[in-house]
Amino acid sequence: MSKRRWKRLIAWAVLIALVWFALDWLAGWWYRRGPAVRVDATPAQIERGRYLVAAADCAACHTADGGAPFAGGVPLASPFGVIHGTNITPDADTGIGRYSADDFFHAITRGEARDGHQLYPAMPYVSYKTIARADSDAIYAYLMTRPAVKRENSANGVGFPFNIRTGIHAWNLLFAGAQARPASQGQSPQWKRGEYLVETLGHCGECHSPRGWLGQVDRSKPLAGNDALGRFAAPNLTPQGLAQRGWDRAGLQDYLARGVAAHAVASDEMLKVVNLSTSRLSQDDVGAIATYLLGDAPPAPLAFAGANAGAGASIGADSAPAQSRYFALCAGCHGRDGQGVPHVAPALAGNTGVRDPNPHNLIVAILDGLPEHDLPGLERMQDMPGFAAQLNDQEVAELAQWLRARYGGQNSQVSAGQVKDLRESAGSH
Repeated sequence: MSKRRWKRLIAWAVLIALVWFALDWLAGWWYRRGPAVRVDATPAQIERGRYLVAAADCAACHTADGGAPFAGGVPLASPFGVIHGTNITPDADTGIGRYSADDFFHAITRGEARDGHQLYPAMPYVSYKTIARADSDAIYAYLMTRPAVKRENSANGVGFPFNIRTGIHAWNLLFAGAQARPASQGQSPQWKRGEYLVETLGHCGECHSPRGWLGQVDRSKPLAGNDALGRFAAPNLTPQGLAQRGWDRAGLQDYLARGVAAHAVASDEMLKVVNLSTSRLSQDDVGAIATYLLGDAPPAPLAFAGANAGAGASIGADSAPAQSRYFALCAGCHGRDGQGVPHVAPALAGNTGVRDPNPHNLIVAILDGLPEHDLPGLERMQDMPGFAAQLNDQEVAELAQWLRARYGGQNSQVSAGQVKDLRESAGSH
């Protein structure tokens, strides 16, 4: 090909790109003009919207710590970079003040903003696509009657080529139409209500299901857990996975409503979910979620036989060093026999964290520690220090393995390599 032809091709490519960006800018300018929309909603519709905003956990992504409600700025980690929750207050310039109810429904179910730009799938529009139109309109009415906050959206930290949002069209063609596959079996009205709350409004599968290499939810393994999305793993929520860790319907209801159950305390992202969402739901809806997660015919929870005093023998290793470290570092709060201290530290005996087949979260808790837990009502748990600076990889592995064997009945090996990987990834989330 001659040099002249190459120059023509390059010139045409540049021209097409300029025209594309010009049209994109004009479309954005056109949709950003005009007055703010005034919403005429009944008190009942606004109150219904308030409830649904909690059920959909909107504040978790759209209200930053210390920030104005729904004004955005929450950093959301992803494999492709940091994405920030946007301003969804009714400010006309920086929020959704010019959105109609139709625009809003289109945005949350199709992933396309009013000005035509594609939303990143961190906005769970793939889950919201099955939301009832009346529910969308109620959410819209509630948000549009909140105080408007003029706050520019934070810049995202998504690198090339994923910062070119046009490419999301292709992602949507491949993955946005996928239908959620139920994680449990049931047909009762309560199960169906729970399915809507879990799969659509609560979009639980967005965190608790594995993802493919392009970030799409693996629909073949619904709620099977995901240990690659954040620092802490989102555990397996299938009926079998829950039963293996000792969960029954009553325990799940306590956990979702109060953040505390007999053998678990909500932590990390799940603590936000409890505080901002599930603790604000009706008892019937919390029960429906528990029914859906376990199914209409739930498997029997695996019984916990009690602390295993022969843990060292069961794991085939000398347990004395690990046991000594437990007494030196952990027993002051969690108790000599792992019984815990009310309002201070949870019990470890039978705790879901030590019963989980995946030791990921236990290792991270030992390395990083945990902040103070401010739970619904008057319940509190004090902070837990991390021991990354005091224990090497082998010592953390031995302690984790001893805890799992003694208090969780788990005899599988915890390796120093697993600890090393999680220690080194501490700054990536």
